This record gives sequence, structure tokens and C-alpha cells, in this order.
Amino acid sequence: MAKQAIITGVTGQDGAYLARFLLDKGYTVYGTYRRLSTPNFWRLLYLDIFDKIYLIPADLIDSSSIFEAIEMCNPDEVYNLAAQSFVGASFEQPVASGIVTGLGVAMILEAIRQINPKIKFYQASTSELYGNGEAKQQSEETHFRPASPYAAAKLYAHWITRMYRETHGMFACNGILFNHESPIRGLEFVTRKITNSAAKIALGLEKELKLGNLEAKRDWGFAPEYVRAMWLMMQQEKPDDFVIATNKTHTVQEFAEKAFKRLGLDWEKYVSVDERFQRPLDVNFLQGDYSKAMATLGWQPETKFDRLIEIMADEDLGRWRRCLKGERFPWDAPNYPSENSIVTRMTTSRNRI
Repeated sequence: MAKQAIITGVTGQDGAYLARFLLDKGYTVYGTYRRLSTPNFWRLLYLDIFDKIYLIPADLIDSSSIFEAIEMCNPDEVYNLAAQSFVGASFEQPVASGIVTGLGVAMILEAIRQINPKIKFYQASTSELYGNGEAKQQSEETHFRPASPYAAAKLYAHWITRMYRETHGMFACNGILFNHESPIRGLEFVTRKITNSAAKIALGLEKELKLGNLEAKRDWGFAPEYVRAMWLMMQQEKPDDFVIATNKTHTVQEFAEKAFKRLGLDWEKYVSVDERFQRPLDVNFLQGDYSKAMATLGWQPETKFDRLIEIMADEDLGRWRRCLKGERFPWDAPNYPSENSIVTRMTTSRNRI
């Protein structure tokens, strides 16, 4: 009999990739999305899995909807990937971030405990938990020092997950994932902002790119590989917490240099620093240590930094070229006012010809 899984936040980058991965494994997949928000299913369409999963409207701040979803689906596994996931926005909405990203996890865990404590639970933790600590490389044993409302909320979620594991004997694990990117990363994240802007500049649709802290260093991996690590954690005999990373770090400037170079451009001619994009409290250095994941899960990253950038830059260039030709396809640019204005202008120009 096929396993059943619920993915909260299935419309996000990780949710969509995980849904595809589980479908390939033969799972029946249910995915939740916020009933109060405008449906944003482009990633599921992009991966050609929209009609292969069962979508359920639910909200992490509405415990009744969480109970209802779990009771209805009777899953073997629950993957909680839903959150207010943009660090910058959490400074503007700290209370909402705390409720959704933190307390929402307690609601899911309590629902599982009451309905069926044998259901396995995965919590999407984050490297942002480490903040500006002194460690040169972060492992499962490194102390946490959150530097944003988002990270503080994730810290609560991380510890409440461990608490339910230790207190109630539930299979509940945390995946402490370092930055992981892909062509379906949101445009509000710096990596996709860079590759998308580089593509527009290469095609003459834009003239400049403004960024914040160019010296911030991150450990960047490829998202489809990271969702496999999530699944591997859930297949173990005992629940545990694991760092998922590449053990290498690069600056935002390096990412920009390589993305622009990939598209035949000199980044220094187009990129400038804008104080508006600086965080009130930024994390300057994050580098993971995936030794435990490799030893226990048999997991290690395969896609290198340069290749990751090539994948993202090529895809964004291809999207804008298709848009210039008048093609319609699932992507996110039309959902952003600044991007939609370009799309609208291009459409208007074609109609005049």
C-alpha cells in the first residue's frame, strides 16, 4: 500500500520539489496552502505535478484546519515546510512571523499527538538559527544565536519539535538546512534576484541591479538534493536532527560575479549597493558541516556552486526570451508589480506591431 504524506507549504520551492520527489517514490501526496491567500500554484505547474497531488486549504494559525487536514488524510508522514520564510520581511512583521513560523509548529505537533502519535513529523529548521556565532563551521552541536524575528521563531519551532520527540516519544526530526536555491526560488531571495536581473539586463530589459550586503557569506546548495535529505531523515529507525549543507561558503558578490559572467556581462558595470536592502541585523557568515548526514543518511551534495548558478541564470534567461516571443508558461514574474510592468510593456509593444 502506498504511503501517504502531507506537505504544508507545498506551493513553495521546497514543497514543490518534495512533492515531486515523493510522487516519484509512489506516495499519495497531499499539500496544504493558505485559504486566505491568492493561490500561487506556478511551481506545481512548472514541475508538472499540479494535477497529481491533493490540495487542501489550511492555515498554520488555525488549529482546526490542521486537525481537519490530518484526520482527513491519515498520513504516514507530515513535512512542515510552511512558514513566513523571508528573513527581511520578518523584521517588518515580527509578531506574525512568530505566530506562523513558531506557534504554528506546536499546533501541528499537538494535532499529531492527539490524532495519531505514530505519524512521523519533519520540521524545516534553518541555518539562520546560528546567527552571528563564533564557530567557523556550524554542526548539530553548535550553539544557536538567532539574529532575526524569523530565526527566533524557527528556534522555538526547532525546540518544540525536540520536546515532543523527547517528552511524547514521537518521531519528530529537524532538518537544519543551509541556503538552497533553484530556478523556482522566490524573486525576493537574493540569489534569484541576481539571476533574474542579470537575464533582464542581458536582454536590454533593465539597466541595473541594487543589492544589500555584498560581503555576506552563505553555504549554497541545490534545492532538489536537499528535499531528498528530508525524506531520508524520515526513513530512519530513530528520529534525529541533521545539518544539510555543502561545507563551502561564498559571498553574495561571488554569486553576482558568476551569474553575470555566465550571461556575458561584467557585474561591476551593473551592480551597486543600496542601503535600503541592508537588514537591521545581518548574519555575515554561515557554513555548514554535513558530516553527520553523510555518515547516518548516506547523503551528500552533488551540484557545485558554479553549476547551481549556471542552472538558475540559464533558466531565467530562457524565461525572459520566451516572454519576449509572447509565450505563456508558469513562472512567477507576473506576480510581482515591478516584473509585471515589464511583461505588460512587452505585451503592449507586440500588440502594436
